[in-house]
Amino acid sequence: MAEKRAHVIISGRVQGVNYRSHTRQQAQMQGIRGWVRNRADGRVEAVFEGGEDALQRMIAWCHKGPPAARVESVDVHWEDFEGTFTGFHTRW
Repeated sequence: MAEKRAHVIISGRVQGVNYRSHTRQQAQMQGIRGWVRNRADGRVEAVFEGGEDALQRMIAWCHKGPPAARVESVDVHWEDFEGTFTGFHTRW
């Protein structure tokens, strides 16, 4: 199965609720590589690389997030797979 890349922007109450930490844990459980970070505009941004099934599960999780989050929207932009990541990390 070909690997894919998704660039995701999550809006809502997603900062100050451990969204990044939970995203990292979920991505590692799915075998997804990439990164997640808080944006200055209050949204969370992530890049995921992995198999299509794992990416679909990860994106579905992003719509819920951790218990304290209130996700309003998840914008997904599919990009060309780059294969530059060795794991999943939180960016500051």
